[in-house]
Amino acid sequence: MDSICEPDPTAKAQIDALPSDAVRSLAEALEVLSVSPWSGTPLKPDNPNCTTLTWAFGRGRGMVTYLVMEPQREVYIVRVHWL
Repeated sequence: MDSICEPDPTAKAQIDALPSDAVRSLAEALEVLSVSPWSGTPLKPDNPNCTTLTWAFGRGRGMVTYLVMEPQREVYIVRVHWL
């Protein structure tokens, strides 16, 4: 199991601005990512080994962009978007 690190300051502000239903959906997504961080989609499709990935959450209304730091077994949240 990988640990979810404190998010980037911009991502933190984005998380703080989420509505409550989005926060619950994001929490569920982060739980999945802590167990299986490589299950996201590479940010750059032409580079499947990219360590920056995205994961849709909240029935496709949200997207989290994150960095997998394999040696440290950490996931670092870079951005969170909600429509």
